[in-house]
Amino acid sequence: MPLHPQAQDYIERYLSGPGRAGLDLAGIQEARARDDFARERGPLTQLAFVRDESAEGVPIRVYRADRGDGALPVVVYFHGGGWMTGGIKRSDALGRDLALRTGAVIVSVGYRLAPEHPFPAAADDAWTVVRDIFARPAFYQCDGGVAVMGESSGANLAAVAAWQARDAGLRLAHQVLVHPVLDAAMDTPSHAEFAKGFGLDADDVAWLFTHYAGAADPEDPRLSPLRLPSVAGLAPATVVTAECDVLRDDGERYGTRLAEAGVPVETRRFDGAIHGFFGLPGLFDQAVEARDYVAARLREAW
Repeated sequence: MPLHPQAQDYIERYLSGPGRAGLDLAGIQEARARDDFARERGPLTQLAFVRDESAEGVPIRVYRADRGDGALPVVVYFHGGGWMTGGIKRSDALGRDLALRTGAVIVSVGYRLAPEHPFPAAADDAWTVVRDIFARPAFYQCDGGVAVMGESSGANLAAVAAWQARDAGLRLAHQVLVHPVLDAAMDTPSHAEFAKGFGLDADDVAWLFTHYAGAADPEDPRLSPLRLPSVAGLAPATVVTAECDVLRDDGERYGTRLAEAGVPVETRRFDGAIHGFFGLPGLFDQAVEARDYVAARLREAW
């Protein structure tokens, strides 16, 4: 299928021009300092409860849509950004939107960023927050239902936290992986087919992996969840992929592995979409469709 017209327009407006530069550390610092798509991320909807807290030293922001004080399910959200950009502030509109759509408590995680804090710092922070919710459910007003969710590199962290929870005997209700990066090998057909010109280049992924992973073993499942020896017993999953994305096959291969291991999973590809569409409802109608889908899957999981 060709690019969705909105994806084509996005590429022409923001990514076209002579010699699109690759990533570098100076560009990463600039990307952290400003958000060129703040308006397109959606409105900062007023909620009954938004509070900044800490989970064993890891910054978090907690969202709740209703004014009640009863216990609710909790969704732990990990932002994208190649482990090097993004954060709680940039994800604020999405955190609010997810709280409204799911009716759950949303816990957005401000994990440490590379290259200042290379692997496994982000994965360690993600696991710290998940573990803290199980240890202090009353603090989070959690009714016992805990799900993890992430986009791109954040979906990598969610997938890692999901198998760490399984191995620790902590039962997750669900995991949501949105266009996830799951394997340092970067050798899938989608990596070749969409290597350049579709928003996230294959060279960008390789550069981000290098600056996050450093000298780590690329087959370490904390870095490459697709390399996990067994996925049996993992939490039920929802995997969202974008058709025109170098990472498409990572997510779909993972969904296949889960299904073959008997894990309840639903994988949905958004035709003509490009990487990052989920976070920009002001640009992509498919972002709203995908959020409705994810919220419905989470509500079913409770």
